[in-house]
Amino acid sequence: MLQPNELVKTTTLSELSTLELAQALMERLSISPNDWHRLKSNRKVRANEQVAAALVFLLKDQPEEALPRLQQAVGWLDRSISAPPCPTHGQKSGE
Repeated sequence: MLQPNELVKTTTLSELSTLELAQALMERLSISPNDWHRLKSNRKVRANEQVAAALVFLLKDQPEEALPRLQQAVGWLDRSISAPPCPTHGQKSGE
């Protein structure tokens, strides 16, 4: 049997459109600026982020935007891509 708070969540979720749910998922899975350095090379996190973004584009009927995000997700999972170095690190002063 559902607990009262689970019933509220179910009702709220059923009131949202599929696109709104996907957008909420994308927001939840996006790396925040505070976590960027810690998670930028985490393959699972990056793949999750890209798949969620692709789902939003698919639901907006924009497959041409979804495809590169899905390809990036695959690249994170199959290790064919890696995070580039942070542009603000590794630079010598005076350059």
